Formats: sequence, C-alpha cells, structure tokens
Amino acid sequence: MRRYVYHTLHPEIYHGYGKSAPYFEGWYYKLIDASEQHRYAIIPGIFKAIDPAEDHAFIQVLDGMTGKATYHRFPSSAFWAHPEKFEVRIGDNHFRADGITLNINDDQLRLQGDLHFEGLAPYPVTLNAPGIMGWYGWVGFMECYHGVVSLDHTLRGTFTVNEQTITFDGGRGYIEKDWGQNFPSGYVWQQSNHFRTPGTSLTASIAMTPFIQRTFPGFIIALWHHGMLFRLTTYTGAVTEQLMLTDDTVQWVARDSKYRLEMTSERKSGGLLRAPIRTEMHKRVDETMQSSVRVKFTRLDGTILLDDTGRNAALEVHGDLSGLITR
Repeated sequence: MRRYVYHTLHPEIYHGYGKSAPYFEGWYYKLIDASEQHRYAIIPGIFKAIDPAEDHAFIQVLDGMTGKATYHRFPSSAFWAHPEKFEVRIGDNHFRADGITLNINDDQLRLQGDLHFEGLAPYPVTLNAPGIMGWYGWVGFMECYHGVVSLDHTLRGTFTVNEQTITFDGGRGYIEKDWGQNFPSGYVWQQSNHFRTPGTSLTASIAMTPFIQRTFPGFIIALWHHGMLFRLTTYTGAVTEQLMLTDDTVQWVARDSKYRLEMTSERKSGGLLRAPIRTEMHKRVDETMQSSVRVKFTRLDGTILLDDTGRNAALEVHGDLSGLITR
C-alpha cells in the first residue's frame, strides 16, 4: 500500500516494479533549439511482453524536421530505474527530470549529447488530483495512465548527431509520460509551448477510455499561461462541444462552467513511432512536430485570455476515432 500511494503521488517515477506483463512505460522528451530549426522527440522506455522473449528496453528518436524515426532496442537487463525518484538508465543513456545524457551508436544513428533543463514547470500533484489524470490517477485498473513531468522549461547543452553538432542553449522543452498495458484504441494528442508569451504551454488529448464495463471519450487539457494552470477535463466536468477532423486540420472546442477553449491544428506528415499493444511495440503512430495550433481561450462572457498560435506543435491522430468525433 505504501508503494502504491507513493507511486500515485509521484507520477513521474518508474511504476513498473512488480508489474506483470503486458506492461509498458515510456517518457517523452520534446526538444526544440532556440532557432527552432532543430526539433527532436526522445522516448526512452521499457516493454514487458506476454512472451518473455519479447521483453526489451528501448529509445525512440524522432527528428521532427525530417520525420525520420529510429527505434533502438536494448535487452531489458539494460534498463534501470530509481525506485523513489525520476531517474532512468538504459545502457549508457541517462534520463531524469532536469536533463538527459545520450550515447547511441548503431547502424541507424550516432547520437551523443548532454542537455540540462532549467526553470521546470511541473504539473501539480495533490491528494485529490495526483497529476493530470485527476482522481483517475488513484484508480488501479486503468488501461493507460498519463503524466506530465514539465509543461515548459529551457534547455542548455549540445547534441552531436551523425557528426553534426547542435546547440540547444536557450531552446525550450517539454516532458510527459505514459504507462500501463495498452495505448488507447483511438486518440488525438497535441502539444505546443512555443507561443508569443514565453512559458505558455498547451497539452491536450482525447481518447477512447475503457472504464469498468464501458468505454467513454475522456479528455485532459492543460493550459499553462502567465504562471496559472487552467484545466479542462472530463473529470472536472468539462465537455467537448466539437471535434472535427479533415485531411488538413483538427478542430476541437471544449468548455466548462467558466471557460471555452477553441483549438485548430494543422495536420502535417511526420514520422512513424512505435506504440504498445498487449503483444508488441507496434509501428503504427504517426507523429508530426511541424504542426501549429491556433488557440482562442475565453471566459464564457467572451473575455479573451489568450488568442495566439502555438508553433512547433506535436500532433498525433490515431486509430478508430468514430467515438470521439462530434456529429
């Protein structure tokens, strides 16, 4: 019980000790340099398969400018995680909340780097709402859990990618994570922390969510602006007014008893990432880091709190969305 409570109140740490297969856990680092000409997603994690021969650790690397994605597989024995704080090692690679150290050298990619993160904006954790999932974070049988480690921070350090040195000094980053048994069957996820006001950050996802004997369209939206966190989520009583998809855009409107949020995102081609299903890490999720998201956030009386476009937006639209799209 002590471990369960501690882990629930620390969503950023590794949750997989004592968990049986199928199980996955992964962290998502979004890294954008100051020029906004270099964009990377680094995704370390572990997958425990029903077939033990398929157990492995991994590091995924997405070059957001080219769309090239590489998947670097390690034996599960190469994975180590601190039991009481966010610190993960996979081989010679080190991951934590305040930085990453990378040493990848194989036939797909040569990537060495050491980045430090400053001015982190962690998602608040309370007893009633232990992270972005709110009280659902206490439910022990969810198919997939989600956490936000830092909504926004600045970067310092360099990468060397196939002999090219990239300086990230003054860039911006974002960190989140997922863990559980399986990714949702259908979802939309988007994120940007490149608005006119430095530090403003938006993360928003809506997914088909299994719960007890039914599945419902659950969503979580967090907008960090001028040092304030605005949450529009299913568990706080917010509703989706509209979710419409075309070949070029995603239009999503949500509101609660105080606020209304309109988001329009561009759909761009991206790279194909692997995501967990119960039997394998399946190569099926297309993620772009070249999207933009138009945001209009108002009070219900019409007062505009934010009217801006987020650059360098990450966007994933995946799976069966019939239960999410409004008619």
